[in-house]
Amino acid sequence: MTMTLRVIVDRETCIACGVAPTLCSEVFVLEGKNRIVDKYSKELSDSLSVGEVPDELKECVENAAMSCPVEAIKIEEI
Repeated sequence: MTMTLRVIVDRETCIACGVAPTLCSEVFVLEGKNRIVDKYSKELSDSLSVGEVPDELKECVENAAMSCPVEAIKIEEI
């Protein structure tokens, strides 16, 4: 069974250090602040970027979230 992950980037907390796009460029891109790439993006504003990514990217997304120095990335299984 494959799951989908909701990934939420708090763009107000993000310090644009580039860690997430470096570790997981399939999901994250740095444009001023970190955001979800268009392929997976569901919502984008100045304060939030929300996306839904397939389970096979879970490890990549988790590594990025755990490496974020300001904990601006949250992951939920949906």
